Amino acid sequence: MTRSIVLIINPASANGSTAKAWPGIVSEARRLGLRVEEQLTEAPGHAAELARAASEAGADLVVAVGGDGTVHDVVNGLVAPGGAPVGTAALGVIARGTGRDFIRSHAIPTKTKDALRVIADGTIRTIDVGEVIAQGDRPAGRRFANASSAGVTGAIAKRANEGSKRLGGTPTFLLAAFQGFRAYTNTPIRVQLDGRPIDVTASCVVCAIGHSLGGGIKVAHGARPDDGLLDMVLVGDVGAKDLALNVHRLYTGTLGEHPEITHLKGLEVIVTGRTPLAIEADGELAGTTDATFRCLPGALRIVTA
Repeated sequence: MTRSIVLIINPASANGSTAKAWPGIVSEARRLGLRVEEQLTEAPGHAAELARAASEAGADLVVAVGGDGTVHDVVNGLVAPGGAPVGTAALGVIARGTGRDFIRSHAIPTKTKDALRVIADGTIRTIDVGEVIAQGDRPAGRRFANASSAGVTGAIAKRANEGSKRLGGTPTFLLAAFQGFRAYTNTPIRVQLDGRPIDVTASCVVCAIGHSLGGGIKVAHGARPDDGLLDMVLVGDVGAKDLALNVHRLYTGTLGEHPEITHLKGLEVIVTGRTPLAIEADGELAGTTDATFRCLPGALRIVTA
């Protein structure tokens, strides 16, 4: 059956090159026999509105054409607070950003033509979505497709988003990480994992659906996006020097071997502390602590190879 798709295109993605590339993407999609409608985003959050409208109108697939931030917005258009689906569409992704962390956890190709073939012929399956409700953010919270975190990672996300990404995903985020850790002071926090309290001085708490963030850092090695649980990674009292000595662990999936790293699973994580900690969700700033992170099992349908 020929699929009906709506391409939600962020023309500013890939350092603005998508503004020139998107007509070719539309042409290739039609060549593959897809029924295509294209919509261009005009501002942050616009992709969520477009995705919601497309799904409610009966599209088979809503395709995010952009970076992880575009995927984040589209997912917030497809999944309502608490995990209820909005309309009937599944998610497709054509990665045009620098981080590309969402597609690392799924069988989604990096090349546009290959990704379009998956959108045309791939399998639709169900995965989990995360939800974070934080101070100073949306009252009903926001959904995250890949990971959300509190602490130095919020400062790192801010640096990465404000700087140039022309170096590519890994160098951009690694540079932001070193700068962020150098300027950050770890503070005492309380983490409650499914009601179990953990009091610790920490640099960050990551709640993940996928296994990577920050341009390929394997923060939650072995995470499964369909197991109905969050992978909570608690990074203890470490700084820039410790980061420099353990760069190899970031990309080899061996972070869990570090004595200051705790990797646990659960449905709900609550983070509180005397000092407000910045929150990021899929690399987008999302308020501060106090914050509650939840897994929404099976809340999203996606198309994969």
